[in-house]
Amino acid sequence: MTGTNVIVIPAKAQMAQQVKRQLRVAAYCRVSTDDEEQLTSYEAQQTFYTDKIMENPDWTMAGIFADEGITGTSARKRPEFLRMIRQCRQKKIDLILTKSISRFARNTVDCLGYIRALRELGIAVIFEKENINTLETDSEMLITLLGAFAQAESESISANVRWGIRQAMREGKANINYKYLYAYEKGEDGRPRIIPDQAGVVKDIYDRFLAGASLRQIKEWLESEGIPNVAGKNEWTISAIRSILTSEKYCGDVLLQKTFISDCISKKAVKNTGQLPKYLIQDHHPAIVERRTFDAVQAELARRKAAKSPTKAACGTILNRLQGVQPTSHCEHRFYVKTGQSRRGFQSEKISLAIRFVDCSLPFGV
Repeated sequence: MTGTNVIVIPAKAQMAQQVKRQLRVAAYCRVSTDDEEQLTSYEAQQTFYTDKIMENPDWTMAGIFADEGITGTSARKRPEFLRMIRQCRQKKIDLILTKSISRFARNTVDCLGYIRALRELGIAVIFEKENINTLETDSEMLITLLGAFAQAESESISANVRWGIRQAMREGKANINYKYLYAYEKGEDGRPRIIPDQAGVVKDIYDRFLAGASLRQIKEWLESEGIPNVAGKNEWTISAIRSILTSEKYCGDVLLQKTFISDCISKKAVKNTGQLPKYLIQDHHPAIVERRTFDAVQAELARRKAAKSPTKAACGTILNRLQGVQPTSHCEHRFYVKTGQSRRGFQSEKISLAIRFVDCSLPFGV
C-alpha cells in the first residue's frame, strides 16, 4: 500500500502577521442626585475615565456616556445609557468601563438583561470596584448577587425617602407642584400666592358651571375669549377644566397623598383609593372661591355623573329591534337600554341586560 501524499501549502507572510486593532472603549458614569458633592464625583468620574482610556495604547476613545442626577432603577430614564447601548448594537464599541454595578444599574433584571445582550455582541463590561469582567464564565453569578444587593440598597433608600415625605405630611407640610397649577404661584413664604387675572377666570368657570354650562361649553367660551391656559396657550382641554373644578386648592385647602409610588423599580403612580391615609390641610393658603361654592360644584358634578345614562334610543326603533313590537306612530317617548357582553365559546354577542322606560305608557317587557 502506497503512502498518502500530503502537500503543505505555506501561509503567506503578510497574512500571518495580522495587525492588532485598538479596542474602542467607552465609559459610563452616573450620579443619582444633583447635590454638589455628587456633581463633583460626576466630574471626577468623567476625568478619570478619559485619562485612563487615552493613556492605554491598545485602546481608543469611543465616548464618555454620563447621566447626571438620574435614578439607576430604570434604564428608560437614562438617555445617555440608552445611547451607549444603541452604539454597542451598531458595533461602534468593543468594551465598556464603569465604576460599579450600582452605577450601571440598580435594577437586577435590567442589569442582567443588558449584560447578556452585550455579551452576545461580544462586548465586555468591566466593573472596576468589584473587579468583574462580564465575558468571564463565572461573572454572571457574582453580578446577580451584587445586583440584588444594589437593588435592595435602592429599595431601602426609597423606603426612607417615603417615610420622610409621609412624616412631613403628618406635620402639615405640603409640597405643591406649581407647573400645572392655574391661578397660583409660589409666594415668598413658600405657600401659594394668587395670580389676580387668572383667579378671575377660575371664579367665572365656577359660576358658569353652577349656572348650567357643560365643560365643553366652558372650553368653547375660554377659547373664544382668547384666555390662555396654565401653559400660556389658547387651547384648553376638558380635563384641565375638570381639574380646576375638582381641586381643593381653589378653596384654600391641600389634600396630600392622592397618589403614591407602588415600588421604586417601576415608579408607577397609583391612585390612592384607601390603601394609604390622606392628609387634608384646611385653610393652608388664600382661597379663590368660597368653600360653599366649591362644595356646590362638587355636588353638581356628582349629580351630573349620576344623571348620565346608557345609550338613548327612540321607543319605536329599539322595541321593533329587540321585542318585535310596532309602536303607534305618535309614540315619542324615550327609554334606556343597557347592553353587555355574553361569551359562548369563542363568539361574543351583545345581550340586553336591562330596559328602563321613562314616562312611557307601554308596559315594561312588552
